[in-house]
Amino acid sequence: MLTTFRAGNVGAWTIDRLDAVVGEALPQAPRLEVVDDRDRRPATPAWLLRGFTSNERYVERQERSALTAVQQQLGRADATRAALIPVRKSDAWWELTQDDRRAILEERSHHIAIGLEYLPAVARR
Repeated sequence: MLTTFRAGNVGAWTIDRLDAVVGEALPQAPRLEVVDDRDRRPATPAWLLRGFTSNERYVERQERSALTAVQQQLGRADATRAALIPVRKSDAWWELTQDDRRAILEERSHHIAIGLEYLPAVARR
């Protein structure tokens, strides 16, 4: 599913802060709107990001089972905070084999194992 994140003066989410880890930070904006990409209303956002949910290409079967057993759904009523972590993948990343990308994400950085420590409090997509 293609999703658009539009930062500007409207949106259900209040932006508390924007922190850049690498590269330039996104421009400041007071609100964030998350819309299905079919939403074609005119907008003049401070910034917008488009992304899509794809298959989970880096998890193994037992990891996926562990994740889905404890994760919560996005958009639940008791969720009052969110973190949007935009990641731009370089051409060099996509030139790696899937096995090499998997090795970076889990075998070296332990991304999935660390994520499991924060579920179910933090939902993921």
